[in-house]
Amino acid sequence: MRYKKTIIILLIFLVLLFSGCTSFFEGNNTVKYPAQPTILSYMISYGYRINCSGSGTFKIIYDCDDPEVSKGTTFIEEVLGKNYANKTGIATFNDMKSWNISKTGICAGYELGITASIYSEALIVNDLTGKNALTLSEIKNNYQNLVESYCKSQGNKTTVFIDPNNPEIKNKALEIYNTAETNNSFILSKKLFIWLKENTEYKAHLLKNNPQPASLTMELKTGDCDDLTYLYLSMCKSIDIPCRFIRGFLIYEDTAVPHAWAEVFVGGNIGDNGWIPVECAGERKNIDEIDAEVHQNFALESADHLRLFKDDGTNESLNISLSGISYMTDQNVDFELPVFFNIISEYEKISSKKLYIYENENRIFK
Repeated sequence: MRYKKTIIILLIFLVLLFSGCTSFFEGNNTVKYPAQPTILSYMISYGYRINCSGSGTFKIIYDCDDPEVSKGTTFIEEVLGKNYANKTGIATFNDMKSWNISKTGICAGYELGITASIYSEALIVNDLTGKNALTLSEIKNNYQNLVESYCKSQGNKTTVFIDPNNPEIKNKALEIYNTAETNNSFILSKKLFIWLKENTEYKAHLLKNNPQPASLTMELKTGDCDDLTYLYLSMCKSIDIPCRFIRGFLIYEDTAVPHAWAEVFVGGNIGDNGWIPVECAGERKNIDEIDAEVHQNFALESADHLRLFKDDGTNESLNISLSGISYMTDQNVDFELPVFFNIISEYEKISSKKLYIYENENRIFK
């Protein structure tokens, strides 16, 4: 019987050891998480392949976002497809390669996109207490332009996707704010994040072509990365915390998965000029795992995040981020549906480190 108990304990330990979200106490109330890549390098190619045949009149329009990392470097090695134009400052922040192909003649197919080399480092805010962050009043007084730009609703002609004025969303955010007994933007953002993790579950959304509006995600308490991010942004905006969405990829050794996450402005030269990343997607709901979510996904952007699009707070920005490739043809040209591709090569983990969380709420990779 004692032998069986030993085996069970050992198996439980091994399961915990190789679970990426699991923490271990090392004494002095220090929590340690298993090693993860903190510096990556790789090549990525992404874009669309268009297969077509026949001869006639056709038009193809595609804007391909340039890659960006929070910390590190990117270099575009090749643009796939001729006769493109550089667009700078689309939706304020984003550079892209743009194709507007209008032609009468033979359509033999196209491959449009970007090949880039990436060197990416994890971005981490070491102090989880938020002691250097601004209060909501300080943000409103000193960064009124950010409040005006990044605390608005966003949507298209028919749907409000980011909805800080929704009564249920606003009331819940105000309830969290009123019970927090603080005006610190970092702490309030963290408490809203904790509520999101405690009360929602990652699940593919019901609307296949577009994200769910935040109001529906609030009702269902489920959603994918877009849906959960939109709900979190709506809650932050409803108490005047400037925030925005980011679109890009999660990078794995053999593929890149389209992804969305959030950035919140807390000032104080924290993070990237006062902006901190927040990873809203996740499936963990146990209270111990909520702590792990805060430690690993709040004010921390892992090296496997590659940015493509940064929101500027406008409806135009949101709609551009949701758009893909478009085409028009006459009946003499046969178009197959464009196929999105992304290819990862030369993937290398340059550095992998463990994440340590200390009793004073400082954290560090080492």
